[in-house]
Amino acid sequence: MPSPRDIDTLLKNWQFRPGEVNARLLKARNGRQVLQMRIDMGIVQMETELRPDGMRPHGADTYYDYLVGEAIREGDDFRLTQEQCAEADREFVQYYQRRLCWLALREYRRATQDADHSLAFMDFVHRHSPDEEWTLSHEQYRPFVLFHRVQAGALAALEEQGPENAIHEINSGLSRFRDLFARYDAAEQFDDDELVKRLEEMRESVRERYEVGRTLEEQLAEAVRLEDYELAARIRDELRGERSGPRRAGRRRPASGGTEAADA
Repeated sequence: MPSPRDIDTLLKNWQFRPGEVNARLLKARNGRQVLQMRIDMGIVQMETELRPDGMRPHGADTYYDYLVGEAIREGDDFRLTQEQCAEADREFVQYYQRRLCWLALREYRRATQDADHSLAFMDFVHRHSPDEEWTLSHEQYRPFVLFHRVQAGALAALEEQGPENAIHEINSGLSRFRDLFARYDAAEQFDDDELVKRLEEMRESVRERYEVGRTLEEQLAEAVRLEDYELAARIRDELRGERSGPRRAGRRRPASGGTEAADA
């Protein structure tokens, strides 16, 4: 008689596909929604809200929230212990796995939320890291997390608000990338960075597919660069008028296809 703990049937009915993120949403027996990811020789199940493993570390919503409370109590001298570093790493990995699933399922708004959590947590551990080596071991992943954040934010904006807002999200993200490179004295590497190029390609793909010209913000930046301050003032006034009115979705739609075409 098969053991009730055996998951052979689950694995047989959901084949693993190498090179892809195999994810699905379904309802558990108690009716709550759970997220599953098929991995080689197994299945990972995650909660859709707060920590992916459903735990509440020390009663907090996430381990990040718990550590923020500890830092407030101990003050500016707070430094992460070896155990806290290990637990922080666990939460980073959990949010990374769930973020990949949200992207694969085109749940872009949820992907942005998980990316925001990871970026905020990275800021925290950067401030309270016990040593430079551990800091750099996390900072090396910041561009990748930021790329996911910009990509997901742009695709969410494309679905919810239209192509002009998607282009705004990408441009804002590229500005964050530029600041990140400058922070590490690597500004000269910005233009040649692979992730930067992919975001620029995504922006131009949205622009071409939805027939969107330069946005007002892009026109303003160009006017300032050329020191055409009279034109810049007119564009700035137009921007203020646009922002004071109701937020508009993009008016242009592609002849065929969906938002996936913008996912460069």
